[in-house]
Amino acid sequence: LRGALKPSRRHRGASSNVFSMFEQTQIQEFKEAFTLIDQNRDGFIDQEDLKDTYASLGKLNVKDRELEEMLKEASGPINFTMFLNLFGEKLHGTDPEETILNAFKMFDPEAKGSIHKDELQNLLMTQADKFTAEEVKQMFASSNIDAAGNLDYKSLCYIITHGEEE
Repeated sequence: LRGALKPSRRHRGASSNVFSMFEQTQIQEFKEAFTLIDQNRDGFIDQEDLKDTYASLGKLNVKDRELEEMLKEASGPINFTMFLNLFGEKLHGTDPEETILNAFKMFDPEAKGSIHKDELQNLLMTQADKFTAEEVKQMFASSNIDAAGNLDYKSLCYIITHGEEE
């Protein structure tokens, strides 16, 4: 859920192009990071680039096996587009909508499709990866809450998995 606090602002039906997943400023930041990691400036991040990057950060004992495992996360050579894809999967790759809905349904035994915001706030601030009051406030700001204080978790799941509609 934490990733839902700043969902991408894609238009509904936007291209699945990885560049549409991020705002221009984010893409520029990723480009700067990519350039820092691409130590040999060949346009690809390879095992030597990773080893050199770790060395520049003071970590000299990185095992080749660890680096190989990192590189295996990509489905091919890591150019800038693949780099963005990897981050897109990590940052926007939330659980499937059905999984998130099933988690909410555990707190909705009457299958109303909603959970009271106070109950959700308590859960978020006291369990597992605890949210701060500000994070809960941000989440509620983009959520559909009725006059009785019930949060429509189906619409929240949509926001989490697809981003807010403009």
